[in-house]
Amino acid sequence: MKDGTPKMVKIILTGYPALQNAIEAVNKGADSYITKPVNIDELLRVIKKHLERQSRDSEFGEQKINEFVETRLKQLDTEEREKE
Repeated sequence: MKDGTPKMVKIILTGYPALQNAIEAVNKGADSYITKPVNIDELLRVIKKHLERQSRDSEFGEQKINEFVETRLKQLDTEEREKE
């Protein structure tokens, strides 16, 4: 995965709910575990939650990049003035 590429969210939907299955799914990287019969409202809530988290993570990443660039530009400016 490239840096800056959003993480793919994995939602496991199963007809065989068992604690061991849930543990295994989470250990293999599942972000959510939903059992059948599917409650559409619950599924939509889970999807919305993950989309909101992904959006926040993206905004945080952009903010950190901007802060880094601003800091580095100030450092370069300071170094340039010290050379003069």
